[in-house]
Formats: sequence, structure tokens, C-alpha cells
Amino acid sequence: MCSRRYFQDLYVRWHTYKMAGISVPPAVVELIGDVADLMLNDIDHIVAEMDAAVVEIAPVMGADAAIAAEMSASNRANAVRLLTALARRDGRGAPADVPPEALDVVRTVVRRGIDLDVIFQAYRRGQNVAWQRFLVYAAQVVAPGPELVELLEVTSQLMFSYVDQVIGRVIADAQHEREELLGGAMARRTETVRLILDGAPIDRRRAGERLGYELDRRHTALVLWAEPRGEIQGVLESAATLLARAARARPPLTLPSGTATLWAWLGTNATPALDALRDAIGSADPTVRVAVGPTQPGITGFRRSHAAALVIQRLLSGHPGGERIAFHRDLEVTALAAQNQYQAAEFVATTLGPLAADTPGAARLRETLRVFLDEAENAPRAGIRLHTHRNTVLQRVARATELLGHPPGERRLAVELALELAHHIGPRVLARP
Repeated sequence: MCSRRYFQDLYVRWHTYKMAGISVPPAVVELIGDVADLMLNDIDHIVAEMDAAVVEIAPVMGADAAIAAEMSASNRANAVRLLTALARRDGRGAPADVPPEALDVVRTVVRRGIDLDVIFQAYRRGQNVAWQRFLVYAAQVVAPGPELVELLEVTSQLMFSYVDQVIGRVIADAQHEREELLGGAMARRTETVRLILDGAPIDRRRAGERLGYELDRRHTALVLWAEPRGEIQGVLESAATLLARAARARPPLTLPSGTATLWAWLGTNATPALDALRDAIGSADPTVRVAVGPTQPGITGFRRSHAAALVIQRLLSGHPGGERIAFHRDLEVTALAAQNQYQAAEFVATTLGPLAADTPGAARLRETLRVFLDEAENAPRAGIRLHTHRNTVLQRVARATELLGHPPGERRLAVELALELAHHIGPRVLARP
């Protein structure tokens, strides 16, 4: 194993060699490929480290589920592209074009009014993480000596060149996006919504005129997103319009928040019927999911309903198996319990025991018990919801009770909360077999 001091001593030498135009023996190219293969096998861990490093230096990149997901997708796409190129063992490096995921996140940065320097910092921090991981794996493949020095010099050349090219391209794209955004109505809408969400002092009447939206009404905020992700803003806009009609509202106020996320507000005189919204989503594109905030009045309600909808989206994003539409009213307590994912997983494991296993059998028993408790332990009603016979419900409840080790009523509140967490965010809080 090579010491930290050894690699520090090599740092200057790599860059000296880099300017010398050295040739690369086939054996070194092969070794670089070996290291790249190891990193590709550990790509999930590496991307998680990159994500954490970026959020540490630029917390705004982890502010909500939408931008965090786009940042992570960009990190993964760039890392996989470079490592795959190195694993080809031809010494040519990665292609010159930029992954679509890298362009997606920079456009979101621009649309949210975030300083473009964040992009530069994020790439440099991600590059540092990837390079440190490469050093670790290189030390496992090659013993200290001239061959290791040459391997590191060549790889640094390829990695630094790739990152420099990508940064140049995405910054240029960001500048173009900003020029377009600043040129029209979208810029005025974005600026006005930002001022409202930030709680800045703003004239309600003037803001409403700029938005073409009545701020004196009651507001129900929506966050719409797509899973799997994709360039489908038109589909999200259509879904928002569909929900507005179901709520008997005027056309919704909408604002893109990334390539696969849309913020929307429905203005009404009364609270919309939730069942009407639930029924309407069935007519939207099947990839669309919606988080719905509570209906509240005025500018303050506009802001608070949106904040609540974001909480629910953050809870559900990345768990495609959940409901297509979710209401803050139904999930407020679950969202509070899930704020610390590690503690939530510990709570679920402790409360449910073997019933917390991430297996189809345990999932079936959990869902039966959850619905059974939700229906006040009425087996016929639970059977209707689960589309199964009441006797089957009772058999599954009995088996779930055995796995719990005690009747659910002994710790009913804790059991119900653990079942809700498992139902809504699944694998994030379940024990893998």
C-alpha cells in the first residue's frame, strides 16, 4: 500500500511529465483499464461520495429532490463515460461531447437563478473525489515505481482534459440558456415567483399582474415530476392543466424546475375535492407523479403550500412504486418521521422486526396489516381494498402478528407509522435479505 506522502511527492512530477508528451506503453494502458474496471464495479459508492462532496461545498445543489437527482445523474453520467473510455484500453479518453444529464442540471441551475460558479465548484469537487478514488485503486493494482508514476500521469492527463472540456461546454450552454431566459416573460415569471417564495416584500397586486394569476385566492401547490426522468415538460404541463380542470380552477400558474420537474399552483375559491384530483391523474401520462400541498389563502398560503408539496416530493422521489398522486395532508407525519433516513430505517427495523425484510412475501404481509389497521381492523373492508377474501386478510394479519412478536395494538402508533414509512419509501428503510 502506498503512503499519502508518496502520492503528494508525485503530484508535481505528474504535471511535469504531462507537458513532456511521453508515449504510453501498452502495459500501462492495460493497467489503467484494470483500475477503471474496479471503479466501475464500485460506481454507486463513488457517485454517492461525489454527490456528498458537491452538496458540502454547494448546499443549494441538494436543496430539493429534483435538483439533487439531476446533480447525481450528471455525476454518474460523467464518471461512467470517462471510466468506460479508460476501460476500453485504447488510450484515447472519453468522447468530446457532453452527456445530456450534464446539460440538464446546468439548465436547472440557470432557471433557478443559481450562480454559475456553483457549476464550476461542483465539477472540481467531483473531479477531486474521482481522482482520490483512482489513487486508492491504482495502489491496489500497481506497486510503487516508474510504472505507477506513468499510469497516474497519463490518467491525470485524460481526466483533467475531459473535465476541462465538459466545464467549457456546460458553461457555454448555461450562458446561452440565461440569455434566453432573461429575454422574456419566463424571466419575469421566474423572478416574481422567487420573490414570493423567498418571503420578500412585494406588492400583491403588481405580482399578480406580472404572473397573470390571482394571488388573493386560495392556492393548492403541486410539484409534478416524471419517473423515469426525461425531457417531458410538455407532458407535465398537460398534467397540471388536467388537474386544474378537475379542481375547477382557472389555468394553473406553472414554472419549470429542471427538465423533468414542474411547479404549479391552482387558484380556487374553495378547497378542491381531493378525490377529483386523485381520479384525474389516471388520465395523465403514466410516468407523471404529483405531490399536492395543502390549500391555503393569499401570498403566504401560496408559499406555504409549495413548501409542503416539496416536502412530499422529496419523500417520494426515487421510489417509483408509490402512488402517482400524494397529498401532504395524508403524509405530513410520515414526512416528519423520514427526515433522517438512517433513523427512520432503524425505527422501521426495530418496530417491525422480521416484517421489515425487503422481500415480496414481507411486503404482502406489511400491506395487508397496514390496510387492516387503516380500516379499523375490519377484515371485509380491508379485503375490498386489497381485492382479496376476508379470510385471506385474517390469515395474513395473523402471520404478520407472528413476525411482529406481539399484537399490533400494543404499539399501534409505532407500528402504523413504521408500516407507512415502508409503504411510501420502501427500500430506503427496509432490511435487505
